[in-house]
Amino acid sequence: MTHARPAYSVYVRGVTLSLDLRVLLLLNERDEWELPGGRLERGESPEQCVVREIAEESGWQTMAGPLLDVWSHEPEPGRSVLTVTYGCPVLTPHATPVPSDEHRQLGLFSPNELHRVRMHEGCRNSVTAWLKAAPTVRVRAGQGVLMDGRWGPTHPGTARACPSPAHSMCCACQ
Repeated sequence: MTHARPAYSVYVRGVTLSLDLRVLLLLNERDEWELPGGRLERGESPEQCVVREIAEESGWQTMAGPLLDVWSHEPEPGRSVLTVTYGCPVLTPHATPVPSDEHRQLGLFSPNELHRVRMHEGCRNSVTAWLKAAPTVRVRAGQGVLMDGRWGPTHPGTARACPSPAHSMCCACQ
């Protein structure tokens, strides 16, 4: 039995902000700036994908925040992509992002610079949505994540908020 190729590839991207509220963007082979992210792998949730991809492409550890947008487009003729974007608070905000070899360049752009940046309108809309809604996030070793005034522990190694509100410190729950 042969399997037909899916009509769309699914990509998950994240909007991340530096401490001075500059947006992390990566320059691709088409000379377009894009949000960090990549193809959803079999057995992986979109939230796991975006956290993994941001770490691979920038070195930043993040957590998947709110869903910002979903759109489809054709980045090149005959290639259809469904893109899902999340707002992703950075858990390692003092770390300098380092580009992977997947992109030509890494850049941090202030909101005032974004109108001059060549990027897909879906990415631009996601950035705008996260800039309007981004929570205040602080991270402390051993205490977890403070987001919008509430502490939440993180899973070690996963950069995701612990689902149990009863925990007050970083925990080993999975």
